[in-house]
Amino acid sequence: MKHFTHSFTHTKLASAVTFALMSLHATSPVYAQQADEQDVEVINVKGVRGALVSAANIKRDSDGVVDAITAQDIGKFPDTNLAESLQRITGVSIDRSNNEGNQVTVRGFGPSFNLVTLNNRQMPTSSTLLENGIDRSFNFREIAAESVSGVEVYKTGKANISSGGIGSTINIKTAKPFDYDGFKAVATVKGVVDTSVEVGDSVTPEVSGMVSQQFADGKVGVLLSLSHAERDSRKERVGTPGWVPERGSNVDKSGIDTSLNPSRTHWAPLAISVDTHDNQRERQNAQLVLQMAPTDTLVATLDYTLSRFEETSNINRTSFWFDGDTGGDADANGTVTNPFRNDDELNFWSYHNYFNTENDSIGLNLEYQATENLSFNFDYHDSTSHSQPDGRNSETISNLKNPRVNDTNGDGIADRGGVDVSIVTDPNGRPDIFFDAADLPGQDPYASENIQFDLFQTRGYEIENNIKQAQLHGQWVNAYSGALSKINFGIANTDYTIDTYARRTIAFVPLDISSLDIQFNSSDGFGKDIGGNSNFFPLLSNYSAQDALQLVKDQGFYFQEDPVYNGVNEETLALYLSFDFETDFNQMPIKFTAGLRWEDTDVTSVSLQRGIKALNYVNTAGRFGEVFTDEPTNISMQGSYTRLLPNMDFNIEFTDDLVGRVSYSTTLSRPDLSSLFPSTTIDARPDGPYSASIGNPGLLPLESKNIDLSLEWYYGNGSYASVGFFKKYVENFIGITTREGTMPDVNGNPLTDPSINPRPGCPDEVVGGNPACFSTSDDPQITFLISSPDNLNDAEVDGWELNLQHMFGESGFGTVANMTFVDGNVKYDVYDVDSTFALTGLSDSANLIAFYEKDGFQARIAYNWRDDFLLALYQPQRQGEPNFVEAYGQWDINVSYDINENVSVFVEGLNITEETTRRHGRFADQLISVEQFGARYNIGVSAKF
Repeated sequence: MKHFTHSFTHTKLASAVTFALMSLHATSPVYAQQADEQDVEVINVKGVRGALVSAANIKRDSDGVVDAITAQDIGKFPDTNLAESLQRITGVSIDRSNNEGNQVTVRGFGPSFNLVTLNNRQMPTSSTLLENGIDRSFNFREIAAESVSGVEVYKTGKANISSGGIGSTINIKTAKPFDYDGFKAVATVKGVVDTSVEVGDSVTPEVSGMVSQQFADGKVGVLLSLSHAERDSRKERVGTPGWVPERGSNVDKSGIDTSLNPSRTHWAPLAISVDTHDNQRERQNAQLVLQMAPTDTLVATLDYTLSRFEETSNINRTSFWFDGDTGGDADANGTVTNPFRNDDELNFWSYHNYFNTENDSIGLNLEYQATENLSFNFDYHDSTSHSQPDGRNSETISNLKNPRVNDTNGDGIADRGGVDVSIVTDPNGRPDIFFDAADLPGQDPYASENIQFDLFQTRGYEIENNIKQAQLHGQWVNAYSGALSKINFGIANTDYTIDTYARRTIAFVPLDISSLDIQFNSSDGFGKDIGGNSNFFPLLSNYSAQDALQLVKDQGFYFQEDPVYNGVNEETLALYLSFDFETDFNQMPIKFTAGLRWEDTDVTSVSLQRGIKALNYVNTAGRFGEVFTDEPTNISMQGSYTRLLPNMDFNIEFTDDLVGRVSYSTTLSRPDLSSLFPSTTIDARPDGPYSASIGNPGLLPLESKNIDLSLEWYYGNGSYASVGFFKKYVENFIGITTREGTMPDVNGNPLTDPSINPRPGCPDEVVGGNPACFSTSDDPQITFLISSPDNLNDAEVDGWELNLQHMFGESGFGTVANMTFVDGNVKYDVYDVDSTFALTGLSDSANLIAFYEKDGFQARIAYNWRDDFLLALYQPQRQGEPNFVEAYGQWDINVSYDINENVSVFVEGLNITEETTRRHGRFADQLISVEQFGARYNIGVSAKF
């Protein structure tokens, strides 16, 4: 799978490692961390109050703008999920998957704009759903919070921190045996109670533990941490796969307000669907750390970190599609609010989604105090994230449908269904759904005689992401007089390789489903928090996609298309130098840091895919099949760029309690990986839409010039108020350019449409294709809407961060309140039909936390709110259309009691008011999805020794 293994000679990596080892040999050096331990030190604390006091001290003592979260005790993080804890920090908000935090946004910059490191090492990531693409976003669901001792969020750039995050760099810290004195052990057992469960166990286990011991008078230490977590859950959803401009040939546009929508563009949905998702998730985490201190000046650390994440989701979907002759009335904005189509059919989909990710990391760290003034740190790690490592498809899909019963062409062949379908949109909830099956035998679309097999599909990514990183950091401390206090310097090499296989097979087959177990269950009780079942499907389908696929195999229709390979290698060599100064001005202490980081990056992108010979006219509604060549073609492209990244931090203590900061830095984020692939993707259907996408390996990184101002008042132990302003000038924002044009076949000729003037016997769903239904040069050329990423715009983003943390003396009570306001000239204009550029994730957010802690009793209630934001510039099955997430707020609770010094019991509640989520397209009545999850509770006991 590793296509780059033999095609690259890692000259930069070899040079960096050689330089590092020579330096260690010459001076026997070491230094503690990539980030100064003096500037950011995670302290072992106990309790809610202690954790907040520690976080306040970290913020006060840091250079630049840094926020932190520390564990409340060994193995006890504030929330059960890292992302859920991070959202409590000012300026940090999260995205949720299955109502669980999985990715973060910082200061309005979404997941792909933030770099996540583990113990200051850049970590790989992998995904598997085709519709999500391939990016660099880290998934926090894969790490157990119990194994984390602290998290640091660097909001300003520093020369000694790896580049990659213009929103922030988030460093996750895990424990080491030398962090403790002697023997330490902790174990936690909890039951996860998910109120949404319909299939599976409503109570599932989570078990975690850590043991650490030192030997040989503290010169040797061993730490082992383990965790296992299971969760079953259900999601109920109503939504559409996308809203398509100019879809529907019978739309009344007279209601469009041309002062709002001068182009008089209308949007109609592709389909309406009602889903149930039954999910089972399993996660294992482990870390083994060995430390040795053979001398007073040398510490060696060898560590291995493992995570296994496995999730299964069985989805059943009842739906219908709005095809070419859809009608309805467009409102003032252009949304077709009552789309309908006559002579259609109901569809009954089943999905079996299986996600499997294996993460492994091995690392070596050497710390050496060469002299009283000079120290070094050498760190090397080899880390891999591999999704679907067994090559298994992540998605298995089948569709059943009603038969075609109406002959609209007068040729004696039934070409249209017998169901009239329509919806009426609701800008605040879900649409009303209507259908009339008067033309079907018995007028019953759920009767077994009116159900036939339509298609099967298998698809998904297999991704292997490997990072080899060598870093050498040095620090000279001035032991003499003078304003110069420290000089920091270093060299690093990061070899980043990703290999991806995209698998996709789709076929319409005449399957005998008489033995398939198909159930239609009443919709009573469905979606009680998202509109219930009024004006709805009376019955919802339920069957197994795996059982359907087994029938496909048993009846000889199963086959698999060859996967499409894409890969990227990035090799970055970095050098940095920074100077720290400390002095006084009018008896006010001042700290000033000036640094410069130089980076050189070489990029190679490779695609391996078979060429398209023709398009296959399979049926009137589905997408064209593609007729491929037998042998794939290799496409390889290169790029490179060099950047200088300066930073300056100025801190002044106006009084013992009042601190001011001014920071300037230049940071960068690299393009999403899927946008670098040189491969081509086509999605075309009879009557349209005709879409194509092409990658761009020549993309440049986004570069941001950042200004930060902060004023912080530390008026009590653990109590402070702060106000901060930030401004970011970002260049090379990546957007999607679209143009109309033809797409070439393997011979360079334009692809044509075989459905315009179909030949006798076409369309034909025969397996392997009917050559008479293949497109030829005599068919009309197709004009595609071709999308491609490009560096389009420069933009400005600014915002305010307000934070108050207050301890009410010795009463045990305390509170945290913060608010972030973000603005910029990168918002999406919903009325601009040609808009291809906007910043995803830009939104305001707020937190309110109240807690009590005294005499072994702890209680905390927390509210998190995030305003509406742009999630993506694509919808599930429609490129180029926006996907907005509406404002969302959630209440969580946590209560614990220390039975004695060693044992405590606890109860945690998440989303206790059972809030729902909603997404829409350009306008609120262009529903993408409204989803219901339910509340979740954890009940457990923890023991430490």
